[in-house]
Amino acid sequence: MDDIEAVDQAAQSQDRAEPDGSGQDDPGAARERRLAALRAAERVLSRPAADRTLADNLGRLTRRAPEVYDLDRSSDIYGDAIVEELERRVASLLGKEAAAFFPTGTMAQQIAVRTWAGRTGNATVALHPLAHPEQHERDAFSVVSRVRTVHPTTEPRMPSAEEIREFEEPFGTLMLELPLREPGFVLPSWQELVDAVEAGRERDAVVHFDGARLWECTPHFGRPLDEIAALADSVYVSFYKSLDGLGGAVLAGPRSFVEETRTWRHRYGGQIFQQYPTALSALIGLEDELPRLPSYVAQARVVAQALREGFTKAGVPFFRVHPEVPHTHQFQVWLPYGTSVLDEATVRQAEETGTALFRRWFADGPPGLSVTEVTVAGPGLEWSAEDVRGAVEEFVRRL
Repeated sequence: MDDIEAVDQAAQSQDRAEPDGSGQDDPGAARERRLAALRAAERVLSRPAADRTLADNLGRLTRRAPEVYDLDRSSDIYGDAIVEELERRVASLLGKEAAAFFPTGTMAQQIAVRTWAGRTGNATVALHPLAHPEQHERDAFSVVSRVRTVHPTTEPRMPSAEEIREFEEPFGTLMLELPLREPGFVLPSWQELVDAVEAGRERDAVVHFDGARLWECTPHFGRPLDEIAALADSVYVSFYKSLDGLGGAVLAGPRSFVEETRTWRHRYGGQIFQQYPTALSALIGLEDELPRLPSYVAQARVVAQALREGFTKAGVPFFRVHPEVPHTHQFQVWLPYGTSVLDEATVRQAEETGTALFRRWFADGPPGLSVTEVTVAGPGLEWSAEDVRGAVEEFVRRL
């Protein structure tokens, strides 16, 4: 389940769409109705970019840009100026020697594992079978970057230290996705993470963090970003998944490693002439969204509890809010209905009440069972637990 409409899912389900980006499972008229209802909704838990007009997005960019960067400076050309400033800022936040900007996370991580494969002499990458490169990148690791993947575990969690230590094949890179999105944005405990990293090093592997959503992991671990990132040899972070940026990613790590990835970035077609709008939006995200993420995580826990209470009171025969206590500001909700029934209830609630509790549902299990991803961001801070319970009642009435 990847970017099924990456634009529509920008904040709530940011990359659930590659397999059917054509929208074939969501015919045009139904899609437009749904998007119109979500855009018009006055009360939402998050407001992804798709809910804003182009004028809204441009207005925000031009309004905030002078507050995060000197607009009298020269524009960027092939990754200098503002792009270098963004790289320095992220390297500092992550406590790494250097960082390089990439147009996409897919490109960044392909280059990361390829570079480490050359340095370790082992082109095998150990990662989870539900990790983003395995699920949503059309076999790019093997087809484009010529690396092989293996899976220390198939359990819906990060591999344990024991599984890493006892895995029967050698590998050059251990890649850990934090949080692991597909099973519900789940994270290990701090000690489990430390132990897993140590086990990887015992296998003479380098450790790479797929940290697309690393920004919101600090409340769960109780550690600052640089302390978390210090466990890994290299770290990838995204700017659009949590920070409301236009796109883009950064690879951070040792200076010599980062310089080598810049060479591969050029070879992969990532040496873009000008990227100042994306860089500006990333700087705005670091200023506006990054400090607020802990409050989003705290509110997500309130929302998750209220959802459970609401579905229980409504007498829904089966439901699951997972994790019960969200590890980040995103989590899953499972209900025993088909996607068409749940999507229709979602749209009708938005149209008739001005409240959009959910966004879109997916079939990801036995027939008749559907899942959605809930993201709690700025607009969600305005909801009380009673608001959530009331919205659940209205939603269930439309099933």
